[in-house]
Amino acid sequence: MAQNWTPSSWRQKPIQQVPDYPDLAALAATEERLAKFPPLVFAGEARRLKTALANVAEGKGFLLQGGDCAESFAEHGADTIRDFFRAFLQMAVVLTFGAQLPVVKVGRIAGQFAKPRSSGIEKQGDVSLPSYRGDIINGIEFTEEARVPNPERQIMAYRQSAATLNLLRAFAMGGYANLENVNQWMLGFVKDSPQAERYRKLADRISETMDFMKAIGITSENHANLRETDFFTSHEALLLGYEQALTRVDSTSGDWYATSGHMIWIGDRTRQADHAHIEYCRGIKNPIGLKCGPSLTSDGLLELIDLLNPQNEAGRLTLICRFGHDKVAENLPRLIRAVEREGKKVVWSCDPMHGNTITLNNYKTRPFERILSEVESFFQIHRAEGTHPGGIHIEMTGNDVTECTGGARALSGADLGDRYHTHCDPRLNADQALELAFLLAERMKGGRDEKRMVVNG
Repeated sequence: MAQNWTPSSWRQKPIQQVPDYPDLAALAATEERLAKFPPLVFAGEARRLKTALANVAEGKGFLLQGGDCAESFAEHGADTIRDFFRAFLQMAVVLTFGAQLPVVKVGRIAGQFAKPRSSGIEKQGDVSLPSYRGDIINGIEFTEEARVPNPERQIMAYRQSAATLNLLRAFAMGGYANLENVNQWMLGFVKDSPQAERYRKLADRISETMDFMKAIGITSENHANLRETDFFTSHEALLLGYEQALTRVDSTSGDWYATSGHMIWIGDRTRQADHAHIEYCRGIKNPIGLKCGPSLTSDGLLELIDLLNPQNEAGRLTLICRFGHDKVAENLPRLIRAVEREGKKVVWSCDPMHGNTITLNNYKTRPFERILSEVESFFQIHRAEGTHPGGIHIEMTGNDVTECTGGARALSGADLGDRYHTHCDPRLNADQALELAFLLAERMKGGRDEKRMVVNG
C-alpha cells in the first residue's frame, strides 16, 4: 500500500484540467452510482499486462499501443470496433515479425473519452464557450447547452466501455483474431498498396513461415495462441472522480486497482509531482504510463519515477515520449541517460503524434513523414545509447479517414476535408497505420542484422 494514500487522497491536492461542473450534488450522486457498478476490467488482467510489460522493459517484447484520440458516443458501433481491431492485429503481426519479439497489444479504447485542452475557452467568431473536453464531460456541438459539463455522461461512458470490452473480448478469444485471417487481411493490403513491391517481400516471408508451421502440424486448430490473443485497454486518467468511483480492492491481494482500464496514463499537462493526478496514480497497482514532453527535466523525471514506481518494479511504468520530430534528438538522450544512471526499470515508448501537429487549410493535421521521422529517431537514439526502444503509441482508426497527410497514397492538404471525422486530434487511417508498421518492421530487421554483424565480426 502506498504511504498515506487512499482512493480519494487526490482531492486534497491541486488539480489541472478539471471541468467546472455547475451541479456538484449531481456530480457526487453520479460518482456514488458508479462506485456500485461492476468493474470494467479485473486485477488479474492488469497483473498479466504488467508481466508482459516487464518483459518489454527487459528487452524481450515490444509494446503496440494505439487507438482513438477521443472515443465518441455518436460513432460507437460494432463495425467501428471491428475495423479498428482488425487494423491493430495486422500491425501487431507485422511488428512481431520485424522485431522477432512478442508484441503486447494495448488499445486506446473502452475508456478514452476525456481530453486535456490547451485553453478552457473555445472562440468562434464573437462567441466564446467552454472547450470541448471529451464526450464523458460535455458535447462537441458549439452551443451553450452542449458545453455545460454533465455528470450523467459518465454513466454513458461506462456503459459504452462495457459494451466495447464485451465485443473486444469476443473478437480476441472467439476466432476473429486467428493468425490465418490476419495474414490474409495483410496480404490484401499489400496487393492494393501503391508501395506493394516494398512490402511484398516481408509479407511473403510471413506467409512462408505460416506455411511451414502448417506443414509440421502447428495450426490454429491445435494451438490456441494462433487463434486467440491477449488484448488490453488503456486511457488517460484525466477525470479523477470517475477513476476513483471505479477503484476497487482486489480480493486476492488486498491491493487497490483502477478497474476502468488495464493501463492508465498521466498526460504531459497533468504530471506535476505534487498534484492530484500523480497522487491518484501512485496508489493503484495497474501499469501506469507517463507522457514525457520537451519541458520535462531529467531531475523532474526521476522524481516522478520515484513517486510512481518506488519499488522499481519492471512493467509498472511506461515512459511515453512525445517530443516532435525536430526535438527528439535534443531531449530523449538526456532522459535515457538519467534513467540508466539511476538503474530505473521502465518501458520506453514513442508517441510520434502529439509533437507533430500542424494546421493546414484550417485543419489540424499530422504529416506522415514527421511521424515516421520521430519514430526513426527514437530507434536510432536507443541503439546509440544501448537501450531498448520498447514500443510505439499512436492515434489511429480502422476507418478510411483523411486526417493525416502523406503516406503511400500521398494524402494532401486538399484531401483533408473529404473524411475528416475526428472529435479532437487527427488520426492515422488504417492504411497509414499498417504502412507505419511495415516501415518500422524494416528498421527493426535492419537493427537485428546490424547486431549480428557486430557479434559475428
